[in-house]
Amino acid sequence: MTTPGSDRHLPSPSHRTPVTTYRLQLGASLTFDDVRELLPYLGELGVTDLYLSPVLAASPGSTHGYDVVDHNRISDVMGGREGLERLARAAHDAGMGVLVDIVPNHMAVPTPLWHNPVLWSVLRDGEASPYATWFDAPRGEKLFMPVLGKRLGQALTDGDFTIERRAIPTEPERGQQWVLRYYDHVFPLAEGTHDLPLPELLQQQHYRLAYWRVGDEELNYRRFFDIATLAAVRVEDPQVFAGSHALVLELFDGGVIDALRVDHPDGLADPEGYFEQLSRATDGAWIAAEKILAPDELLPGTWPAAGSTGYDAAWRIDQLQVDPAGAAPLGALMQELTGQAPIDYPRVAADAKREIIAGSLSAEVNRLTRLLYSLTSQDIYLSDHTFRDLRACVVELLVAADRYRAYVVPGRAADPEQAAVLRSSAERARAHLTAEQSQTLDLVVAILLGEEIGSGKVSAVPERGEVITRFQQVCGAVTAKGVEDTTFYRWTHLTSLTEVGGDPGGFALSADEAHAWAARVQAGWPATMVTSTTHDTKRGEDVRARIDVLASYGNEWVELVHRLRELTADARPADLDGRTENLLWQTLWGTWAPETADPIDAERLGAYLVKASREQKAWTTWTSPDTDRERRLVDYAGHLLTRADVSEQLDAFAALTSPAVRNTILANKAMALTWLGVADVYQGSETTRTSLVDPDNRRPVAYAGEAGLRAALERASRARAGADLSLDAAKLRLTSRLCRLRAERPETFVGARSGYRPLPVSTSCAFAYARTLDGEDDVVVVVRRLGRRLERIGGWGEHTVDLPVGPWDDVLTDARVPGGSRRLSDVVADAPVTVLARPRRIRD
Repeated sequence: MTTPGSDRHLPSPSHRTPVTTYRLQLGASLTFDDVRELLPYLGELGVTDLYLSPVLAASPGSTHGYDVVDHNRISDVMGGREGLERLARAAHDAGMGVLVDIVPNHMAVPTPLWHNPVLWSVLRDGEASPYATWFDAPRGEKLFMPVLGKRLGQALTDGDFTIERRAIPTEPERGQQWVLRYYDHVFPLAEGTHDLPLPELLQQQHYRLAYWRVGDEELNYRRFFDIATLAAVRVEDPQVFAGSHALVLELFDGGVIDALRVDHPDGLADPEGYFEQLSRATDGAWIAAEKILAPDELLPGTWPAAGSTGYDAAWRIDQLQVDPAGAAPLGALMQELTGQAPIDYPRVAADAKREIIAGSLSAEVNRLTRLLYSLTSQDIYLSDHTFRDLRACVVELLVAADRYRAYVVPGRAADPEQAAVLRSSAERARAHLTAEQSQTLDLVVAILLGEEIGSGKVSAVPERGEVITRFQQVCGAVTAKGVEDTTFYRWTHLTSLTEVGGDPGGFALSADEAHAWAARVQAGWPATMVTSTTHDTKRGEDVRARIDVLASYGNEWVELVHRLRELTADARPADLDGRTENLLWQTLWGTWAPETADPIDAERLGAYLVKASREQKAWTTWTSPDTDRERRLVDYAGHLLTRADVSEQLDAFAALTSPAVRNTILANKAMALTWLGVADVYQGSETTRTSLVDPDNRRPVAYAGEAGLRAALERASRARAGADLSLDAAKLRLTSRLCRLRAERPETFVGARSGYRPLPVSTSCAFAYARTLDGEDDVVVVVRRLGRRLERIGGWGEHTVDLPVGPWDDVLTDARVPGGSRRLSDVVADAPVTVLARPRRIRD
């Protein structure tokens, strides 16, 4: 049962709560009409709700939809509003709901710019534009546009600009407009400036053109992290909220969509206020927050959201399968390949954050420091804190932060828990500051917590609130770019742990830790989401599972890498970076699945390695790529895929680990579908996939026609659990059985009547829990874990699990199982997971 107050995190009774969602990446290769044809298959799979990627008009050629250009238009590429409404009607007729991903934090800065009519208006009309307050930039300043391939003076000298008249497709009513063209870029011209000399014309615009390389230092609009082509919007402004949500809310009110997923709320000025506004506007819809949570962090209880989108569950499911015994040999291999002294994860993360602060996010940090300096300069009691010391304190606070942000709202007393988060960061930061700077740090913390400072003169000035808000926004960006987009590519101990929201410094997770976390989440967020693969995961669930297994075969893996290095020494680049090499070997293994319908190829592997290496920011970067060295890396990776001796070695290791890989993939999938709340199945993940980080994980799924899918599903569903099924077929069978179970017993898994109870087991090689309905056990799950350890002790032996009073129906084998203390060899035997359901006739 849920705890008091958890009803704040449940949708109102008049609105739909998803049960099992199927996430679809829409675009030119998967339109609304294409999805409509998949509905019979998804229905038979057991899916209760479609989970659609952003559906609003996005930048031309967008493969993800997060680069929204027009909040008032459904993507034409996907099929437009009519296509969405046709899909929604068909889904609702089939008994399915429609969940849509929305993007409140930012809009695209597209090429050409007129694709974004809001931004085009602001650039042309400045303060006179009806959208002048939309973008998060200082009022009165020209918007900084760092798009030039050379310095502005050189571009003028070289004659790179032209003035012309043309009709703007997004503003046909205005007829021909004067525009400035720079290659593919088109900019509006302020009224009456088209006939000025070019240098003067540029100075008279409401924007400033600049060389792209100066953007990180001088950019004056807030971005999505450090992506200059995604400009943040001030959705906290009621007019901006209304303008950017009008169509989505119209579709919600009209019954076209039923639930919402909110992208990156940590980028917002006031996430809680945003969720309050969205909840009111939808009269209490099911809303999920794509929030990255630290290991000891839960969603703020005051947010009227159903929960997170499930990254917090995904990495815990993986780490339950990681054998702690593998830490030492895998760590030794990482040290050997990198040639570095003993490597400390916190130090790697801190160094990466410092690089981001000094580099791609320096403009944001400098802007924040200028605000602080301006604020303290207004009060004589605060005026002796220098810009340099203020910046040093800001930097150290950002580096010391162990989560995306704290939540402090200007004008309100800070929540004690959030204040403790910031004070804890300050104590870690203090160790890197001088005694004089430590006094400045105390001032900065007091400002950020909204406490009384100095003479009290600056407490109510606008800069005070802006400093509080902007620090939190910058903190999230630094953490995202420094940790998940840099450290996670440098830390190659066990790469399956470097997952979105993960805790690679912790390595393995105990059963007690997992149970305690699940019980806390169930008590407060009984309709949260659990996922295993998303469009943002660094690796798909099956790739991570294969890599998880390395911890159980640490010594054998080290020996295999040594053999592979020796076999291919003649082809290995002399300048191959050690971190990149360790990442290469683990990626090669994680995608070594020739038996699947989704094998890796040289092109995909090479593209991933280039992206990963640029994200490492060690020997090549996005802004200064070492293309020759990258080419040698890609050639070596492709060479590995063609070598018969390499294949022979990997096949032998695959044979050794095959039972563990199969068990881990299936056990993890079962947990994702039964552990907590709303279960999400990412497109294609009902069978095995070799997906890596985006854009690889957004690849179209090769749906072989609706009839073929349904036939494959029917065969898998009818097969016996012990039949000699391929891993693909076994995963499809497991997924369909458990999705159908969820559809039959929705309230056992989601909502106020659902509950969670750990079940006692006598061995660390099993993990067991019951999902309860109205406090009574209704579904039992027993998962195999740490299979190599189990193998070494000779199997289950006399180890037991305490099942609730029976009888029980085995969902996967159709057998009848009595309750009570039972030997695991009788309940689980050789299966990766056992799922038991209370017979309905007994419950009734």
